[in-house]
This record gives sequence, structure tokens and C-alpha cells, in this order.
Amino acid sequence: MAICRLKRVAADYKGDIRERLPRPATRQNGKRIALVGAGPASLTVARDLAPLGYHCVVFDLDRRAGGMIRSQIPKFRLPESIIDEEVGYIVDLGLEMRLGQQVDSLKELLADGYDAVFVGSGAPRGRDLPIPGREEAAANIHIGIDWLASVSFGHIDRIGRRVIVLGGGNTAMDCCRSARRLGGEDVKVVVRSGFEEMKASPWEKADAMREDIPILNYLVPKEFTHEAGRLTGVLFEKVKAEYDAKGRRRLVPTGEPQQHFECDDVLVAVGQENAFPWIERDIGLDFDKWDMPVVDELTMQSTLPNVFFGGDSAFGPKNIIWAVAHGHQAAISIHLLCQGADLRDRPPPIVNLASQKMGIHEWSYDNDISIDKRYAVPHKDKFLALRDIKAEVELGFDDRLAYKEAERCLNCDVQTVFTDSLCIECDACVDICPVDCITFTTNGDEAELRTRLNAPAQNPTQALYVSGALKTGRVMVKDEDVCLHCGLCAERCPTGAWDMQRFLLDVAQAEHACCSH
Repeated sequence: MAICRLKRVAADYKGDIRERLPRPATRQNGKRIALVGAGPASLTVARDLAPLGYHCVVFDLDRRAGGMIRSQIPKFRLPESIIDEEVGYIVDLGLEMRLGQQVDSLKELLADGYDAVFVGSGAPRGRDLPIPGREEAAANIHIGIDWLASVSFGHIDRIGRRVIVLGGGNTAMDCCRSARRLGGEDVKVVVRSGFEEMKASPWEKADAMREDIPILNYLVPKEFTHEAGRLTGVLFEKVKAEYDAKGRRRLVPTGEPQQHFECDDVLVAVGQENAFPWIERDIGLDFDKWDMPVVDELTMQSTLPNVFFGGDSAFGPKNIIWAVAHGHQAAISIHLLCQGADLRDRPPPIVNLASQKMGIHEWSYDNDISIDKRYAVPHKDKFLALRDIKAEVELGFDDRLAYKEAERCLNCDVQTVFTDSLCIECDACVDICPVDCITFTTNGDEAELRTRLNAPAQNPTQALYVSGALKTGRVMVKDEDVCLHCGLCAERCPTGAWDMQRFLLDVAQAEHACCSH
């Protein structure tokens, strides 16, 4: 189901939500927190701590907050008005925004007396490709994330007619689609790996191909060709994937003639790297062999107790969701640190199960199973979209399409709960189960038990649901990997041994940390 797209519908159709948001603190607690970078991770930390009375100071070299969501995600994917609104909700919590101010020394920042420092500066440096011709044709070879930032801030508004994008991640997809809107008529994406192995999301690849951008795989760039100091093209070697006995892949030349593609510009999007020249190496903060800070994956704390990392700056480039998650965890740690509590004594998530039974044969959820494929998200007409780099391409579901898409839900949040003592072993649930996921049998070793089920459980990564001993000595075994959550077992059960209960998980945040004040 298109969960991300349905969340967008909720956002598109929302009213005034300010009453539902965290509110500015009525009084300060005397603690000052410095946040380096104004991207998703840092803003999440500030969002969690500011309402608790922390004075949060946000530093960023850019003059507008948002980090990479503003500088590197094209406006045709994420309109600036949305960024302004979302960032505004957090800034309005009373943050001190020092935008346009670069932090040149962590030692100096710590000397300013902050109780904690959070580093959410991202992975701001794109990897280069030092192959022959790179220096001679440098004027027309651009680092992808830097080029995207220049486009975002209006410093670049055109590109050559023939463009080659090197790389297979989401940044490469943003580069090629942006190039199409800035004058690129013949834009190609060239990747050293296979199509399925590309790091770009499937929908990102589909969107690029929808805009007439071919993706060429198993081609390794060997040389930038040039003439009189101007780029003329890229020379590629054809490779294939070979795997050893342990399944490790290596790319080997096929022996075919090298391929040359002419172009006017090249966008290099072969990865990103962290850069911490502003962090001194003599302040007690350890770095690993890859020159990355040593960070605790649970607490987000570095080896310097009052310095925390999150987002791409912690463990390398990933995505915005991970950055936000890091921010929540770092905020909990900073709150615990400032209260003198153990950072590993973390608040648990709030978990709840509630029965969905309303009457004898009535349930509070729809359990019809649909085999409808995912509904396509409407897109702006391609001709119009390619004429304006700020024109939003993905238009989102309207309320009717959203309802149809939501009806495809298999109710994975509604769990089947079995009560041993109520079961009379009538096997009614076995008879009605449409996928044969329920079996009553004698207990045994898990590997052997999996072979005796009505439908053999062949996915060992999914645990079996096994009851306690029943009156006959048998047990009930359910394969969760096959279950549709349709609830027919609960509807058919004459004793109520089966129930359908909705599972609710509320992730803990800093406000849930139990500290002495």
C-alpha cells in the first residue's frame, strides 16, 4: 500500500493543525543546546527539546533553514512552500536561528558554555571521479550535490543539450531530472551496477524513465574525453557481475569494445562523504579509520560526552526518515544528560492492544481482501512539467483515490490474539482460514514443526505463533508470514478464543524520559 502517498493526502487536506503541535515552553530550564546544521536531524532535536525549556541555538551556513531538503531536493519534488511551513512550525517554538553563520571550530563552540552540542551537518561533500581528463575538462564536470544546491538557490539555470549523469542513487535521479528541465535534451544516466542493484528507489527510477531518460547499466567510466580544454564525452568499459562462493559480487570486463558517449556536461553523483575539518582531533572526540566520528548507535553520543551526532553526519548518507529518528533519540539523550541521568535508561515506546470486536459478528475494521494493484499517483503533464523546474510533478491522490488506495490495506496493525484456555479445538478456524495458516498439531522442534503445518512455513525469518498446550495436548500454530489478518478465524470461533486486536505503537520522545527536576 502507498503509505507515503496516503500520508501526503492527510497533509494536503489538513486544516489548521497548530493546536496539535508542541507549544513553546512557558519557562526556560537554564540549559543551552547548540545545533550545528539546520537540517532534519537538528530541527528534530530542537522540536523535542525547545518545549521542555531548553534554549536551542541553530547554526547553518545557508541563510534559510532546511538543510539538504531545501538545497538538494528539487523543487519539482518538494515545493519550497512546504519546506517553509514545516520548518516554520519548529522555528516558532522559540529557536535562536544563527543562519548564514558557519561553525569553524567545535572547540570554540564548546568554550561558549553550551550544555550539549548536536552535530547534524549532513554529508556535504560529493565524491569526485579522478579519472583521466578530469582536470582538463573540469569546467563541464560537476559534482552532483553541489550542482543541485546551485540550481536550488538560483545560481545555475541552464545546462548543455547533451548530459551524462554518473551514478545510480536518488541524487543521480534528481540530477538527471533537473537537467531535463534546464535545457538537457539528451540526458543519460550511466551506472556501473545492474538496474536492480541501483540504490535509487524504484519509483525514482520510474519517474526518470517516464521523462525519457534512459538508464544504461554495467558501464564503468574510464576517461573524460576533451578537445582544446572542452569536454567532448565519456569513455566507458562494459562489465558484468560475477559472484564467488560466498555470494560476493565483483565487476569484471566483458572484453567488448569500449563505448564512447558524446556530451556537453557531466554530473557526478557517485556518492557522498562526510567532512569534519572544523572538528579538532585533540578534544577527546574519537574518529574511526574512515574518519567518521565514533557514535553510539543507541544514544547518538560521541566519545566526548556532551557532543552528539545524527543524520548523515553520524553514520553516513541514508535518508530523511533516519535523520529524524536519530534526532528523536539524540534529544532523549541530551535531556537525560542535562538531568544527570543514565543515557541508557531510556523511556520505552508506548504500546497498546485494543480489541476490535463491537458485537457478536461486528468488527470496527474492514476485512475485505482486495487483489487490486496499487493505484497510480497522478502526475503533471510531462510537456508542462519539463518546462518549469519548480512545477510540482507528483500531484498526489485526491480524496477519492486515497480512499480506494486505503481500502487495499491488509490491516497488518490488527493482530490475531489467541487465548489457550478458551479453545475447544473444534477446528472451525482451520476450516475457514483462506490461506491455511492455522494448524493444530503436536509440538516439536521449530525446524521440524514448520514441515508439518497445513501450509509449510518456508520463511525462517518470520517467527511462528505457537500457543501453550491445549486440552488434548496439541498446540495451535499460526504462520504469520501467510496470515492476511482477515479476522475470519475470530468471526467463526464459537468461544471467543480468537480476537482481533489493533496494535498501537507510540515512539518515545524526550518528554517521556523520567528525570528528576
